[in-house]
Amino acid sequence: MGEKARYLLLMLLLSGCIVNVSLLPTVEPLKEKRVAGTGKDKIVLMDLSGVISEEEKGTALVSEPNPVARIKEELQLASKDPSVKAVVLRINSPGGTVTASDLIHHELETFKKQTGKKVIASIMDLGASGGYYVAAAADKIVAHPTTVTGSIGVIMLSVNVEGLLEKIGVSGTAIKSGDKKDMGSPLRPMTPEERQLFQGVINAMYERFVAVVAAGRKNLTMDQVKKAADGRIYTAQQALELGLIDTIGYLDDAIELAKTESGLREAGVVIYFRPGAYKDNIYSQTPAGAPQTVNIVNLDLRAFVQSGVPRFMYLWSP
Repeated sequence: MGEKARYLLLMLLLSGCIVNVSLLPTVEPLKEKRVAGTGKDKIVLMDLSGVISEEEKGTALVSEPNPVARIKEELQLASKDPSVKAVVLRINSPGGTVTASDLIHHELETFKKQTGKKVIASIMDLGASGGYYVAAAADKIVAHPTTVTGSIGVIMLSVNVEGLLEKIGVSGTAIKSGDKKDMGSPLRPMTPEERQLFQGVINAMYERFVAVVAAGRKNLTMDQVKKAADGRIYTAQQALELGLIDTIGYLDDAIELAKTESGLREAGVVIYFRPGAYKDNIYSQTPAGAPQTVNIVNLDLRAFVQSGVPRFMYLWSP
């Protein structure tokens, strides 16, 4: 600290002034930055990256809004700006929870209906399961030449730690009002009847997934979607042949398609960002980073044991 700064601080203290200084960083409202293009009309570039959930992201000191809240916030800004003519949603995700994926899909559908603005999905490395579920809300889907997509289906993640607990001399007891009240508990094996009940829930969620894809991909019948929806992943070329995407191209191509679909010749590409985040061009990403590899062994075992609740996921989880 320089001599002048020390003098000013001393004068403030002697004068009795109270200076409030926040020692913790805060999450500030989104701001807009143009990263490409010209013209008064705008195309907003948004990101959906990593596992889709309603869990807050960030550090112990400051948290980032979860993907659902962030996409909602960005769509609200885009809907209020008459200069915004379209949205390009860049997807790089293996999917996530059933509800979080459905919420983002719903917000995109609502945005299109209320504003009449076009939404183009641009799938990068990965747009699988819940990632593809979200993409199905777009007017057009563009996949990168090296994209992996598909994995249309539902998976329930559960663990059984009964054997582990027995080895350390711990046992679990559930006092319940009915014999199905603790179905899916990690403290005991699942019965055949319980497995059948869970399968019924998964089947219902699967049917919803198929219906959402069929509604979004108007070129496909329900039977065609079901034929492709056995959980497998597809390359970009395979997805194109199956009608799951509209074209293969790069992010630039998705932006040009957004212009064409909106009847524009020129448009600036803008992004919404938090102050302090470095955003220089269309490939600058959100703090969420690259998609995460999710496997049952990577999940928080303690959280499973504490909650005792299996997770239903639209997730590619090899």
